Amino acid sequence: MAQAKGYNAPLGTETYVFRSSGIVPNSSLPLIVRRGAVSPSEHDAVRTFKATFAKNGWTNAWINGIHDFHHYHSNTHEVLGIVSGSARVRFGGEDGDLVGVSAGDVVIIPAGVAHACIESSDDFAVVGAYPGGADYDTIRDDPGALAASQQRIAQLPLPDADPVDGADGPLVKLWT
Repeated sequence: MAQAKGYNAPLGTETYVFRSSGIVPNSSLPLIVRRGAVSPSEHDAVRTFKATFAKNGWTNAWINGIHDFHHYHSNTHEVLGIVSGSARVRFGGEDGDLVGVSAGDVVIIPAGVAHACIESSDDFAVVGAYPGGADYDTIRDDPGALAASQQRIAQLPLPDADPVDGADGPLVKLWT
């Protein structure tokens, strides 16, 4: 796991770094998994996640699941808040890590990091959002798209804030 020098991430924070596989770009920035980062309201978990992300500048939110095929976004970073249920998601492409996620967890995915839902509970749902409300592309495993994707990713600015804890959150410390 990657950690910034001299930075102690909050308890329940995991990081993973995935290098380019020659098929998907992945990223030198760590993927961040925050266990139980948001306590969803039992009455409106979707609203809880959307409001938390929006107050920190992560908007253009949607609710759904996670595609069951490997894909990545080359034009924006992404946050996923697990609203309900649980899943096992493979990050980093076919040879990446299988990570279990459940309600309350938040996953911050750097642009270029592949992800696919491998299995999930029937009630699995996520809220996704993007820094500055960016629109997103969806690129599947495609070696022919790799060079152009890497160029787009290299030009992306880092987000101004962590989607949960703003300017003092782990993303700001770990992605600098």
